[in-house]
Amino acid sequence: MDTQVRAALAHSGVVDITTTGRVSGAPRRIEIFLHSFDGRLVISGQPRPEKRAWLANLEADPRLTLHLKRELVADLPATARIVSEAAERRTLLEHVARAWGRSDLDVMTAQSPLIELTVEGYPGTD
Repeated sequence: MDTQVRAALAHSGVVDITTTGRVSGAPRRIEIFLHSFDGRLVISGQPRPEKRAWLANLEADPRLTLHLKRELVADLPATARIVSEAAERRTLLEHVARAWGRSDLDVMTAQSPLIELTVEGYPGTD
């Protein structure tokens, strides 16, 4: 993996992801925040009781494209793992809550979408 890509992935920030529509099969691109810590890449969202379309798409097909678009522009194939186990969710969401300045970790653990990404060639994810 290119050292510039590796460096960009080591920092949290706004990215886009493209998933495959679970019904239509069409590409679905959204802007979202990527958290990078301890060699892990995590995407979450604000807590809401309803499931996000992007998460349902990844449940049907975990392959996605991660689009870096700030300091470096790159399209990276990735695979999502939906994090559903409560203790792991809480551990990962502690980092997210801290980054967002949130104190409602229990609500986030219960209602926030949470995936971990594997990007080929990125340390700790493959």
